[in-house]
Amino acid sequence: MSDARFSDGLRYRIEIPSVEGPRVLEAVLDEAERRSVPVRRVSQGSGVMMLTDAELRELARLGADAGVEVSLFLGPRGAWDAGGQSLVTSAAGGVARGTAGIDASVAEVRRGVGLGIRSFLVADLGVLKELGDLRRRGELPSSLVLKTSVLLPCANPATARTLEELGATTINVSTDLSPAELGELREACSAPLDVYVEAPDDQGGFVRFYEVPEIVRLAAPVYVKLGLRNAPNIYPSGLHLEELAVKLGRERVRRAELVLRLLCERAPELVEGRGEDRPSDLGIPEP
Repeated sequence: MSDARFSDGLRYRIEIPSVEGPRVLEAVLDEAERRSVPVRRVSQGSGVMMLTDAELRELARLGADAGVEVSLFLGPRGAWDAGGQSLVTSAAGGVARGTAGIDASVAEVRRGVGLGIRSFLVADLGVLKELGDLRRRGELPSSLVLKTSVLLPCANPATARTLEELGATTINVSTDLSPAELGELREACSAPLDVYVEAPDDQGGFVRFYEVPEIVRLAAPVYVKLGLRNAPNIYPSGLHLEELAVKLGRERVRRAELVLRLLCERAPELVEGRGEDRPSDLGIPEP
């Protein structure tokens, strides 16, 4: 059993992914309040480059007002870039191709930081190393959250240690790891683990609600992450997909309510207070 906790003393936090813009975030926050689901982090997959300055500022404001971390993906990426390898293998989907790819990812972070964002999703090892070094040198905020992507999956303790050493603040794990294997990762690193308990179809489509108590026991602190099976891929999102993205966001919150109900039923000893303070590890700029 893991004795580690988040800074607010909790074993787990709820993360809602694929929150692609301000309107989706507003819907997620509204649904979370209506269903009494304590969402502590939202993440986005389309990337900083797919948002206007006004949208970035609004996301930062909405997140800060609600005490919710807003984590944005970095692009360009292999899946959308000019290269063809990602067409034959998803392993290349998150890579930053060449020095230009790294430079562009760093530029995305600098732009986001300047507009109030303090958490970014990283899918490339070189980009993670570069951003970690910039943060250590004080060229990026010390509070900057570097969240590894599920496109850079972590499946063993040695990889977990390496990602943390490179600068990862929080680690997305492979979606098919058993609770015992997640416990091994916890023993190897101190960073919170981001665990899909319902994975999108392109990440396996696993629905693991009944495993959540054991995952929390063995791997805390964990972000319990609600994707959606049998849902369309909306990356890159925009106005043409906004209504769908809003509906998917609301459904992810409903899925979180189902997980929390089951957790209360099966393992009430794991259910603690909601941590109403604003801990420093949420990637939220100070007012």
